[in-house]
Amino acid sequence: MTDKPVSEMTFEEAMAALEAVVGQLERGDVALEASIALYERGAALKAHCAAKLKDAEEKVELIRAQEGRAIAASPVEGM
Repeated sequence: MTDKPVSEMTFEEAMAALEAVVGQLERGDVALEASIALYERGAALKAHCAAKLKDAEEKVELIRAQEGRAIAASPVEGM
């Protein structure tokens, strides 16, 4: 697991880190205190990914609006 601050991660880095966190938690071989820290990092990673996706959706909607093809964007499911 990287110690890179979540706020500095790209979407792809954050997703990979989130998958690693989930894998560690699912295995259940992590001490309780470490599990809590992993869960907190996972929550931060999830929020970061959701924000990155929202930004991307807004950019696409802006491009579509400029082309006269705006659609109502719906939230990304699961985030």
